[in-house]
Amino acid sequence: MYQAGLVLEGGGMKGIYTAGVLDFFMDQNIEFSSCYGVSAGACHLCSYLSRQRGRAYDISVDYLDDAHYCSARNVLTTGDLFGVKMCYDDIPNVLNPYDYDAFNAYQGRAYAVATNIETGQAEYLRLKDMHKDIIAVRASASLPLVSRNVKIGDKLYLDGGLSDSVPIMHSIVDGNRKNIVVLTKETGYRRKPSGHLGLVKVRYARYPKVYELMANRHVAYNRMLDYLDAQTANGQAFVIRPKRASGIGRIEKDKEKLRLLYEEGYADARECFEDMLRYLENGDSVQR
Repeated sequence: MYQAGLVLEGGGMKGIYTAGVLDFFMDQNIEFSSCYGVSAGACHLCSYLSRQRGRAYDISVDYLDDAHYCSARNVLTTGDLFGVKMCYDDIPNVLNPYDYDAFNAYQGRAYAVATNIETGQAEYLRLKDMHKDIIAVRASASLPLVSRNVKIGDKLYLDGGLSDSVPIMHSIVDGNRKNIVVLTKETGYRRKPSGHLGLVKVRYARYPKVYELMANRHVAYNRMLDYLDAQTANGQAFVIRPKRASGIGRIEKDKEKLRLLYEEGYADARECFEDMLRYLENGDSVQR
């Protein structure tokens, strides 16, 4: 296990790129002592930690034609684009069973990043027992406008990407001197202002921090990219990301496009593997 952070960006269906990267890591028996997943990154992190190669990909493509999985009907009838019962109960417990025992054998720390919509702050929710903590993954992946607020204890949460899209800074603060960061946005990408602020302001009138986060999200994200570049230059980050725009929407139904992006993630991880090993093993980042 490498004494290093693994930081996984969200990005909706673009997250299947991350699934490809993580499957390559599993093929090489690569593990990290600290893992941080945001939104789709948190979802794919679950299958990586249970060492179920191919599971994240299968879940991403096998149910696209099932309205209970992802559909406008879900939004209209339940308030959630992705069906909560199917995604967080039927799939892990019946359709594509999650290996809870394998997850329990993981010796590191894992977190799903979610946004507290009352404070506007990112919270890093520890994943210890996936039978119970799957709700933290759901909170991390609950997109604004097309998801209900997720209540955990006495707090309300939404998508972790609102407050900390790429938690590299938090990983460094946690003591991780080296970090592997998997982005779903291509090289050269810069976020633009949101086009749905009017809807956000109305929908979250009781939670003005959500509007503030959405209004400033492009600024915060682009500032994070600058910070990530600086950490890459000083040796605290190693970044894996697509080389070009995928053309895949946040909600993508084209299975062939998804397959190609998954394979791109796998190929990119393989291509940089030797460089990544040199980065990780240069110093005291390895625990055998």
